Amino acid sequence: MSETTLYERLGEREGIRAVVDDFYDRLLADEDLGPFFEDADMELLRRTQTDFLCEAAGGPETYDAAPVREAHLHLPFTPEHIQRAVALLEESLDEFDVPDEDADEVVGAIAAFEEDLLARPDDDE
Repeated sequence: MSETTLYERLGEREGIRAVVDDFYDRLLADEDLGPFFEDADMELLRRTQTDFLCEAAGGPETYDAAPVREAHLHLPFTPEHIQRAVALLEESLDEFDVPDEDADEVVGAIAAFEEDLLARPDDDE
């Protein structure tokens, strides 16, 4: 039997989109993080985050939106915001019974961009 990819174990695009939708619902409802999304195009965010995670999980989709750093420069995220978002992502992954090892891979794909998420426009690139 061949080994399945993370993409397949997560339910391919449909399964990943379900987790992303749950995650963004949690972000929007969060007292600290929700305000960051007040003027956001949520359908675009959900679609691009789904593409990002699909690609990171080994799927055929390609993330072709703005680079992570560029897309988040206008947002004054702090390390605490990132920690809270990761906790919400973990809750979403748990909601869909994603095994811990797979959840760790998903979180790791996002965590790899923490520096870009925390970047400020006046930071040296």
